[in-house]
Amino acid sequence: MKASILSIGSELTRGEIVDTNAPWLAQRLTALGFEVDGVTTVPDDEGRIRDALTALGAQHRVVIATGGLGPTGDDVTVAAAARAAGVEVTRDATAMEGVRRRFQMLGKTLNPLAERLADVPAGSEVLGNPSGLAPAFRVRVGEAECFFLPGVPAEAERIFDELVTRRIGALATPRSYQIVLRTYGLGESAVADRLVGLEAQVSGLTVGYRVRSPEVDVKLLVRSEDRSTARALAERAAREARARLGDVVFGTDDEAFAAVVGRALRHRSTTLAIAESCTGGLIGAMLTAVPGSSEFLLLDAVVYANAAKERVLRVPAEVLLGHGAVSEECVRAMADGARRIADATMAVAVSGIAGPSGGSPEKPVGTVFLALSTERGTEVIARRFAGDRASVQRQAAYAALAMVRRACVGPVETLQTSVCG
Repeated sequence: MKASILSIGSELTRGEIVDTNAPWLAQRLTALGFEVDGVTTVPDDEGRIRDALTALGAQHRVVIATGGLGPTGDDVTVAAAARAAGVEVTRDATAMEGVRRRFQMLGKTLNPLAERLADVPAGSEVLGNPSGLAPAFRVRVGEAECFFLPGVPAEAERIFDELVTRRIGALATPRSYQIVLRTYGLGESAVADRLVGLEAQVSGLTVGYRVRSPEVDVKLLVRSEDRSTARALAERAAREARARLGDVVFGTDDEAFAAVVGRALRHRSTTLAIAESCTGGLIGAMLTAVPGSSEFLLLDAVVYANAAKERVLRVPAEVLLGHGAVSEECVRAMADGARRIADATMAVAVSGIAGPSGGSPEKPVGTVFLALSTERGTEVIARRFAGDRASVQRQAAYAALAMVRRACVGPVETLQTSVCG
């Protein structure tokens, strides 16, 4: 059963924002058993939206559209949908009541312009919006059941999961199953090289890759005669892929790297302190995004200036004068100081040159020193990361978390690719 996605918004076609709704919806539709054969993006132009809906409605069973449901003049999705369906625009009483309740809850006064939020094509099924103002609706265009959702990602996702899924689930026969393996530590080509020949081993398997630097996702999609068979084959493929990739695989599906590290810390009843310079708090932010991080994270000291390194972590002045902030000696002292101050089981520290300036022939931009301090001693590694400032910071944060993860699941020495001292 074929489905398609229509993303509406001039801010998308002008490149002002990135469309995150379409990939998310494609994953959900694929999991339900639909064949998603395309994503169409159009500006806030009534004629362009109508033409796109007419074309998609003639070729698909389901169309999911997002964007353009607001009350302002550039929100023309409702009018375009009505024209494509061959009906008039009407003000729906149920939708109007929902808009009124939402405004009352927010303590706002409903104005005539906002009342446009209740306008829908005549004959539509109004789905509502449990998280926002603009109600979603369903209307038939050609052969397709077309669902129109707000462009706000959080609203669109909730509406799809809670209201759309149960309306379209019976339209597709699930014959596929996908497992996503999350990896860190190898580039895309290296990951792909280890998985050469995997598709030939498992019937109906397609292997795909998605780079979210520094992570690489491995997507194992199996199509078979029924979903249970597809799942069994996908799980077989996942087992083989894990065997080939080893501990490069850190999780599946939506698992975050920081969440996996946090779980390892909790499993070992280990507490952690962090000392950050070039990453500016990114490591701590990644960990505190994980619910329950207070169980293991005791301290995150962002000591950007040398004076802060001295005062907060007691990094000796002679270390900073003799070796500089970006050095093995400094990062070692930072890690030791953070562990001592927090009385933590272990501490990780990062200091480097994120760029775009500040480098030298001896320490070019991208040079980062990382240290892990435990009761067994302090290990230091030196790395050189490529990319812009944000990329260097992100790679450094991942490298620091990887040191913590490896320390929780095996000897620290297993990660010493560039040991200093």
